[in-house]
Amino acid sequence: MTDFTQHDDFALTARVLGTLFYFAPDSAEAAPLVSVLTSDDWQTQWPLPPETLSPLTATFKAKSEESLVAAFQRLFVGPYALPSPPWGSVWLDREKVLFGESTLALRQWVRDNGIYFEMQKNEPEDHVGLLLLMAAWLAETGRHRECEQLLAWHLFPWSSRFLDVFIENAAHPFYQALGHLANMTLAKWSSCLLTPVVVKPIFE
Repeated sequence: MTDFTQHDDFALTARVLGTLFYFAPDSAEAAPLVSVLTSDDWQTQWPLPPETLSPLTATFKAKSEESLVAAFQRLFVGPYALPSPPWGSVWLDREKVLFGESTLALRQWVRDNGIYFEMQKNEPEDHVGLLLLMAAWLAETGRHRECEQLLAWHLFPWSSRFLDVFIENAAHPFYQALGHLANMTLAKWSSCLLTPVVVKPIFE
């Protein structure tokens, strides 16, 4: 069976989702993707059935009193408590801390596999956006075994719960749609995964 991470659309979708969860919507990295998702042309390039994507088209384009930049600040930066923290250790550590044991396990795994992934910010490596970008990079460089391990061991154990809470609290149509798109896409990846997903307790 061919590893699904070898498909070109895996790297594309992982990079798109990672960029939008990690970078501000007005940044050079994310702004072109925001423009694409607020048009009608992106559905044909996304590897999910059109009937599941069509409801998201209007949601991505819906107006909101809150600007997209302000919504990103509220959801990913602060200064107030984030409604759905994007770091794995906040969900996997009993004390809900940054740089928890799961972060250290990820860091050790990265070291053991000789992965050199350049980060633009000094923050925990288990940010959902960073993990998606790392998965895309691993797939693009032909490291499919490590890509599957990253997903099964370090992202999927907590990403579903993160996305459920994110969607519930997004309070901005673009990020609600992004959450749903990510949820459906990661669910498809999970169903194709050859590496068993590690089951870990979630702390809220």
